[in-house]
Amino acid sequence: MDAAWIQVFLLTLSECVAPAGKTVCQEQQLELQFLSQADCEAALEQLVTLKQESNKVIIDPDKASCTATARRQEVFVSLEAVANAYGTQENWKAPDVSEADPSRELTLHQERLDKLPVCGETSGVPCKMGDIIIEESTGDPVDVWRRDQ
Repeated sequence: MDAAWIQVFLLTLSECVAPAGKTVCQEQQLELQFLSQADCEAALEQLVTLKQESNKVIIDPDKASCTATARRQEVFVSLEAVANAYGTQENWKAPDVSEADPSRELTLHQERLDKLPVCGETSGVPCKMGDIIIEESTGDPVDVWRRDQ
């Protein structure tokens, strides 16, 4: 195992959060790392939109950004070397080597999206709502998560 510097994109979001019933908020910063600039910018846009909808959060747009940087990371020669280093640790999940090229997946999704009618203009499925494809239900159970307030 060696060490190397790899490029990452650091998402920084500065926000001020006030607990329920309070008028004074506490500033905090959130930092997340992404491997691609597109993923970082998409997450930033979604986080800003989501947090601005809250009555308890104020976002400082001047302190919200995606910045290219580098991080020192362990580099392994093979999947076997990774498994030897981490395979015995709790919560270990081996990397999926069969992952498809994400840009190819996005291209296929966009091609299919272009061919579908807009939901509401047709009575059937599949159809699209924005960039989301609505499929027929498979009948599989769905977990619903709820935040208790």
